[in-house]
Amino acid sequence: MIEVKNLTRRYGKLSAVKNVAFQIGNNEVVGLLGHNGAGKSTIMKMLSGYLEPNAGDIRIAGYDLATDPHPVQRMLGYLPENLPVYPEMIVADYLDYAATLKGISAPERPAALREAILATNLSERALDMIGTLSRGLKQRVGVAQALLGQPRLLILDEPTNGLDPHQTDEMRRLIQSLARRATIILSTHIMQEVEAVCDRVLVLSNGKLVLDESMDKLRESHRFNLCTDDKVPELPDVVAGLPQVADIQAQATAVPGHREFIVSLQPDADIDLAASNIGQAVVGAGASLYGLQVLVRDLETVFREASERAEVTNGG
Repeated sequence: MIEVKNLTRRYGKLSAVKNVAFQIGNNEVVGLLGHNGAGKSTIMKMLSGYLEPNAGDIRIAGYDLATDPHPVQRMLGYLPENLPVYPEMIVADYLDYAATLKGISAPERPAALREAILATNLSERALDMIGTLSRGLKQRVGVAQALLGQPRLLILDEPTNGLDPHQTDEMRRLIQSLARRATIILSTHIMQEVEAVCDRVLVLSNGKLVLDESMDKLRESHRFNLCTDDKVPELPDVVAGLPQVADIQAQATAVPGHREFIVSLQPDADIDLAASNIGQAVVGAGASLYGLQVLVRDLETVFREASERAEVTNGG
């Protein structure tokens, strides 16, 4: 669906995006993470055609965005961080205006408006002036305009900004349902949001892409919690001798007769094979295997580690 090569954008002497490359497939939901100033919004603006890159190529659904932007714009729904809504307009009129700008024909517009309004639960507010709406409701109007015309690509910059917890849950469910028909790029500072809806994460730091990984892979810590009995004193040495194991550390336990360890694997170790070998080694040594559980990392830890590695690499 999306292929980005060597993407660079400068503002004067400041390089906001530096030689970024990635690919996104059909119907993927991809989270774009980074600290303020990392380059997230700049990348989204370039993907939408709002900004031109200083260097690099963007292809969306086979179209070169630089030379053939109109087919891309027709399949695109974009929610910028600060959407310019018009406070003096009625919600329905604004969405009709947005649909006109998107090139949705007059006969098709009523159905397009109805679908977007229902999807964002704005039916009771469709005839209200935008200026009278709360911040959260204005955000929903912005999402509604992005949904007009059943776009194949949705770019959402902070879509739950200003929403209350109930509205946030509704928005997450909407994003998950939209993924059945669209590719979605989601920028947010809320880690729980990415964990709830995204298949994959791109992490930016100082304009560079420092991590591109699936959520499943990110959660893998390459560590196990191992629980056994205390009948084999030399068990740590047995486990440490396995080719997949990098380190084993004893942990405190309050359960009499039990021992617990954190087993760290080699970076290239296969998780399933390592689990099988560790289990066999414990039983083969004559100990009882009470538990062997993969330790899962949370996204906040992954993000912090990736950012810290980038700072060290950049000499920060």
